Amino acid sequence: MDAPSFRIWPPVALGVPLTVGLVLSASLGDPVAVGGAVTSRFGWALAAAFVLWNGWTLAVMARNRTAILPGEATALVLQAGPFRLSRNPLYLGLVALDVAIALLAHSFWALLLVPVGVAALLWGAILPEERYLTEKFGAEYTDYAARVRRWL
Repeated sequence: MDAPSFRIWPPVALGVPLTVGLVLSASLGDPVAVGGAVTSRFGWALAAAFVLWNGWTLAVMARNRTAILPGEATALVLQAGPFRLSRNPLYLGLVALDVAIALLAHSFWALLLVPVGVAALLWGAILPEERYLTEKFGAEYTDYAARVRRWL
């Protein structure tokens, strides 16, 4: 099969810890208050950044007729647009959205569990995807990976 073999589908890797955090906040309360006008503004700014960043990324992917959904075959190593800045721009956007939701929900537990989601995303999706891209594109991908950071 010409596609990465994910251990965990990316939205699940980030969504499960976020949901657990939100449920913990709702059921147990938060040991540390997360809230206020500054937190809300930062949450909205991250949500807006997610929309703009992921919109830009999806537009570049569509323009280059490459797979948009995780687990589909990749036609080429994209190196334009947000792919000049991050090897995983869609995942970076999802992490920003995760943090935005935690902040807007004023959930300490959801914020605390963001790194768990990022670790699950790395192990479950990014590392298998990088192996797939290295096998499929060889030096083209490894050269790209040497030039462009995984996140930012």
